[in-house]
Amino acid sequence: MLVLHLIFWVAFSLVVYSYVVYLVVVGLWAKFTKPQEPADIESRTDWPFVSLVIAAYKEEKVIQERIDNALAFDYPADRYEVLIGCDGDLDRTGEIVRATNDPRIKLMQFPQRRGKPSVLNDCVPAAQGDLLAFSDANTFWNPDALKRLVRHYDDAQVGGVCGQLLLTDPETGANVDGVYWRYENFLKRCEGRIGALLGANGAIYSIRKELWQPIPANTIVDDFLIGMNVHVQGRKFLFDESAVANEESAPDMGAEFHRRARIGAGGFQSMAWLATLLNPLQGKVALAFWSHKVLRWFCPLFLIAMLLTNLALLPAPLYVATLIAQVAFYLVALLGKVLPGRGALGRLVKLPAMFTSMNAALLIGFIRWISNTQSGAWKRTARTSEIEQDADAMAPHAG
Repeated sequence: MLVLHLIFWVAFSLVVYSYVVYLVVVGLWAKFTKPQEPADIESRTDWPFVSLVIAAYKEEKVIQERIDNALAFDYPADRYEVLIGCDGDLDRTGEIVRATNDPRIKLMQFPQRRGKPSVLNDCVPAAQGDLLAFSDANTFWNPDALKRLVRHYDDAQVGGVCGQLLLTDPETGANVDGVYWRYENFLKRCEGRIGALLGANGAIYSIRKELWQPIPANTIVDDFLIGMNVHVQGRKFLFDESAVANEESAPDMGAEFHRRARIGAGGFQSMAWLATLLNPLQGKVALAFWSHKVLRWFCPLFLIAMLLTNLALLPAPLYVATLIAQVAFYLVALLGKVLPGRGALGRLVKLPAMFTSMNAALLIGFIRWISNTQSGAWKRTARTSEIEQDADAMAPHAG
């Protein structure tokens, strides 16, 4: 019986620590850490050569817009190039890239689909820049974003810099960052300030080319592994929230659930490759890795342990109360699935809904990792505009 008590309270404590206590700890740590002032981008004239690498898979509907966005950077035109690696010749993506009349745009067409890690591994050696920047085909950078990333490399200890991704409504273009996304960005700001930023956001980040290490072909979360390898090599990895990229939010909860499950499987996979950073001797990086990532990935198992041990400890009055609290929380989460997210009440019930959905996705990711059923090749998410176009195309044939 003592073991059951212990399991319940340890599991409860780890969940609370990962989501709440660590937030307070890293927030206070960052508050009392003097921020590193980056160089001014207005007066500078000597900009290093940068290679922007974009891996594309069946992106014919957005690739021209992405090219136009990259060519409009507020960065000296003779100081950057854009390498677009097409993962499989499956649509007109490569044809559109090849037709672009600008020497900065370079196509690397791969006839067979092999997955993003293999595309990156083949594109990077062809890059001419001392700095590598990475992005996605459906992500659009602010004109000054590249300068804001690059300015940090005046510090020889800086090995990588990650920018901030803002999620936008596909119809209005308005920022739709939810509470959880703002929570994660707050953690990134704090971890970046103390020198413990965990991985990168694949939409907008950069590293020194000398720090590039080929990644395994079966890598599931390439951006996380690439960013963490900067720490492995003893360099700083920073977060600059003023370097902004925009991307459409997922068109539905199913697409978002799939993305989170994939990230979960990739997180578990990466632990073996990044085991050295879990060593407490790694200091703040290890603390952040354990607190923000590893414990978070295992939270679904902690939640299951809490529920099962709670049931086994009935009918003790304390555990009747904790069971009621758990059931009430999950009922509110179900309510949050059906209620619109508008108004104070709507937003309030959305938090438990997002929490449970995220942990359910992580559980699926854990199962896929254990069973080795998560492929390294990414599944492209259809954008809202494409879904609407497909629906319009099907309309004449309906019923």
